[in-house]
Amino acid sequence: MAAVKPFNISRAAVSEAYERIRKNGGTYGVDKVSLADFAERLDDNLYKIWNRMSSGCYMPPAVRRVQIPKSGDKTRPLGIPTVADRIAQMVVKMSFEPSCEVVFHEQSYGYRPNRSAHMAVESVRNNCKLYSWAIDMDIQSFFDTIDHHLLMKAVRRHTQEKWVLLYIQRWLNAEIHTSEGILKPSGKGTPQGSVISPLLANLFLHYVFDVWMEKYVPYCLFERYADDIIVHCRSLMQANTVRSQIQERFEQCGLQLHPDKTRVVYCKYGKSKNLGKNHPYQTFDFLGFCFKPRRQADEILRVKAKWSFTPAISAKSEKKLMQKVRSWNLGRRTRETLNELADMMNPVIRGWITYYGKFRPSELYNVLYRVNALLVKWASRKFGKFKRSRLKASNWLKLVYQREPALFVHWKLVKANWSKQ
Repeated sequence: MAAVKPFNISRAAVSEAYERIRKNGGTYGVDKVSLADFAERLDDNLYKIWNRMSSGCYMPPAVRRVQIPKSGDKTRPLGIPTVADRIAQMVVKMSFEPSCEVVFHEQSYGYRPNRSAHMAVESVRNNCKLYSWAIDMDIQSFFDTIDHHLLMKAVRRHTQEKWVLLYIQRWLNAEIHTSEGILKPSGKGTPQGSVISPLLANLFLHYVFDVWMEKYVPYCLFERYADDIIVHCRSLMQANTVRSQIQERFEQCGLQLHPDKTRVVYCKYGKSKNLGKNHPYQTFDFLGFCFKPRRQADEILRVKAKWSFTPAISAKSEKKLMQKVRSWNLGRRTRETLNELADMMNPVIRGWITYYGKFRPSELYNVLYRVNALLVKWASRKFGKFKRSRLKASNWLKLVYQREPALFVHWKLVKANWSKQ
């Protein structure tokens, strides 16, 4: 007769967790075991996870920390658990998340089922029509400064499952393995990059911010996507007051607003004759989109173009996309065919169009024209007859477009126009 395990965790839950992790992909952790390596002995590996978790003896390994680039030559720490640990975290997340979802705020959009960044951006756009001022909030090193005691207090409000509490606490205490090979203790924070961290971060800010806003600042609307937050206010005085209140609240909970990146923004248009026309901040970035005054024609009512405060791809996002385009080195890939280039580029460009093309897609055209220009460069180097004439290479690609207009996914937007090289 098999021994009774202290924790009732089903093997089916572990198998489902693995399938979710496999679909999400990802790299190896400190043990250097990839998803492919893990799958070679899949049944044995999944049994070990189930056996240890249900016995209460599962101990998370250290989290591999890597630095990923940010804007301005800065980096952001990313924590990468092992494949096995990601599966274990998914088991806990699957059990714990439903109890959190039922209470999470309607204006919380990040890393939640049936929620998206586009929904958050749409809400910001709508609320900027109603409110003249916004607080663009930036929390300093949020994931690295979450208070473990306060977080576990929030976790206990949503579950009495001992194994869930046990393993969340162990993950919070797991050591960090730096790129120099040094093991560091984790006194606070939850690593960005782990499976359970987004849920824990949402739960933490639910009580630190969302619930507090509803109780103490109910007259201001907000959008929150994880730690990216916009708060809408009706006046400059109100915005400054609310900003101070939020800062005090965060300090009580161990968080800090970035003094330079947290700004009060005027959300109308600078040419109007009102108190905000000379305000120093009249634009902000949110989830890769830049909100600022733009001329927009009403095609339904057929009236002249008017000013509106709307989103489009931000300069930072456009720069990242341009860097990605340059990294393809199309001018040097002359051994590849045009179809092979399309197979390589289309999935990436399709993602850009799907995300950044949601709002004011014409702002994305600069990037897409640049792709076309580099295709001309590729053709001029690929074929000797075009070597001295970019114009001939351009004309040849236009003929390709006429035969196969869907060869490159972005051609449906820019229509193979190389006039803006």
